[in-house]
Amino acid sequence: MAGYDFDIGVIGGGAAGLTICSGAAQLGAKTLLVEKEEALGGDCLHFGCVPSKTLIKSAKMYHDMGRGAEFGLPEVARPPVDFDQVRQRIAAVIATIQEHDSLDRFQGLGVQVKFGTPRFRDEHQLELAGQLITAKSWVIATGSSPAAPPFPGLDQTPHLTNREIFSLTELPTSLIVLGGGPIACEMAQAFGRLGSKVTILQRSEQILSKEDPDMAAIVQTAMAHEGITIELGTEVERVSGDGVGCQVEYLDQNGQRRQVTGEKLLVALGRSANTTGLGLAGIGVELSKKGIVVDSRLRSSQPHIFAAGDVTGRHQFTHAAGYEGGIVVSNAIFHLPRHTDYRWLPWATYCEPELASVGMNEKAAAKAGIACQVWTEPFSGNDRALCEGAGAGMIKMILDHKERPLGVQIAGPRAGDLIGQWVTALGGKVKLSRLASAIQPYPTLAEINKRVAGNFLSPKIFSPTIKKGLKFFFNYHGDLKDDTPDSQGEER
Repeated sequence: MAGYDFDIGVIGGGAAGLTICSGAAQLGAKTLLVEKEEALGGDCLHFGCVPSKTLIKSAKMYHDMGRGAEFGLPEVARPPVDFDQVRQRIAAVIATIQEHDSLDRFQGLGVQVKFGTPRFRDEHQLELAGQLITAKSWVIATGSSPAAPPFPGLDQTPHLTNREIFSLTELPTSLIVLGGGPIACEMAQAFGRLGSKVTILQRSEQILSKEDPDMAAIVQTAMAHEGITIELGTEVERVSGDGVGCQVEYLDQNGQRRQVTGEKLLVALGRSANTTGLGLAGIGVELSKKGIVVDSRLRSSQPHIFAAGDVTGRHQFTHAAGYEGGIVVSNAIFHLPRHTDYRWLPWATYCEPELASVGMNEKAAAKAGIACQVWTEPFSGNDRALCEGAGAGMIKMILDHKERPLGVQIAGPRAGDLIGQWVTALGGKVKLSRLASAIQPYPTLAEINKRVAGNFLSPKIFSPTIKKGLKFFFNYHGDLKDDTPDSQGEER
């Protein structure tokens, strides 16, 4: 459009920003991407999902090397881990994936890419490296950073966050983890498996506090069995350390003053939106404590300025950022009023066992005042899980009073993959009868999805009324005693 340098400008080269740039440029919009880091890909590629899952896999391999006897194999003497070798593998995986998020690829799509720290001068113009740039529409996709809790002494104590932990060259002999969320639990288990002595200090009364207590307990039990110390209901009073070691003084859940020492300290207590320095207050973009305030079309209080990804403080997942990028393209490029819908947004924690969810869990249903039925199926009844020595955990299906699905949670092997079937089924309004009748290959973990749907339907199919009707019409001679399968559904 005449009068503007670009049709659309995007600030931030992470999942949301790259999705928007790719779509906008290929649709013919003159597109600018501004990134403050030296490479594209965002936090997920360089300091989040990719390095963490790479580390988790290395830790699992080392852990499984010590499980030979459980599978009828000789025990193997495991030498100590050379963490620098693990670090190099993490860097290699990042470099491979970086090719997909490379500067050359996006320039080849027609995106103009500039590096630096931008600041808005007015609602259509920003300054970058002394140059003024205008765009008809802007998208802020600057992501988030580890939050710094105001614990006394923390600002003087060397500590790790997700930005530093994957660059260690030596394995810590001991690691204190502040926090009990997904990042904290994933890193605690990974480092524990590699040989670090790990202690988790969690503020709430359970780890993974967003999840239902019984599902989080499955993960906690597995971590504790592996030797990880988990202190719940703690209150940190002071942190100290000199880079060689650290100490945390805290009150335990009984109010008793205690302390724990370790070689390294990992702070994993949430994240904060990256909005500082952008000059948003001066151009009328409304901010909350969580981040940029947006409507269902991801428009800020300036309708031509959109925000997507972690910077909104809504759903801090890479897949949510990618989804939101598509919403922005619809609204900013096609000018079609497409709205966000997070009802069937999944999430997963990649400990072992994994814990994955979609829709409402019992906590969310209770908070919304919705009475629900709960149906479960344990992995101990899944033949493939037993073959693989992974029978711990279960699937939980939540139904409302009209027996419509509200959500599903899975704590068990490959839960993050298994939940995908439910994302498709619930989003596509597939009936439970269709799920129960689907032919799954045997033996697979996916059979547990079919089984839990079948558990709900079985009492209806094999009810005394159905049997009496069949006997009346077809003169069957079987015993009509009530041998209906026990229902696993619970009203909650």
